Amino acid sequence: MIITTENIAQVAWAKMDNLVPAIVQDAVTGKVLMQGFMDEAALSHTLATGHVTFFSRSKQRLWTKGETSGNTLNLVQVESDCDSDSLLVLAHPNGPTCHTGAEACWFDNSQSDYTFIADLEKLIAARKGADPESSYTAHLYSRGIKRIAQKVGEEGVETALAATVADLDELKNESADLLYHLLVLLQASDLSMKDVVSVLRERHK
Repeated sequence: MIITTENIAQVAWAKMDNLVPAIVQDAVTGKVLMQGFMDEAALSHTLATGHVTFFSRSKQRLWTKGETSGNTLNLVQVESDCDSDSLLVLAHPNGPTCHTGAEACWFDNSQSDYTFIADLEKLIAARKGADPESSYTAHLYSRGIKRIAQKVGEEGVETALAATVADLDELKNESADLLYHLLVLLQASDLSMKDVVSVLRERHK
């Protein structure tokens, strides 16, 4: 159930002694960032302000993530589970989430393949406007859309040729090159994989 100000009372507050666990997930990469606890006031404040807020058990008060560090979590959506006794919070992190300075509170968690792609896209986006001599990606951006599009075409042909001759190692390598250059082309066009996925979702209906 998507939580709004209208149905916030449907969370099983009494069942959980008025405090429910809230898992925060990066809305873009899907990476699990942290876990905290929310009471009804914390959830209400989160929905009202758009900044993820918890009930601090140590401080015994509401605590907005980033209130001192500035590393806030901008709310996208809150959803309860099937029993309405835990919350999944999708958010956009502004800086590292963990108090240690790490991106997430789980240091050694395995990164899924799709999360890696999202992180790679973030890195590619960050190279826009950088010194062309600083990286291949920045150099590509400096060449402009036509050159980037040409590279996508070249890599597409090479990927198809590798598949045609059943060279699986080459197919994997060329596919990686194709995906990388496609990500650069999307970013150069002020688009992202999210826009592509939106099209796929629409087609899948």
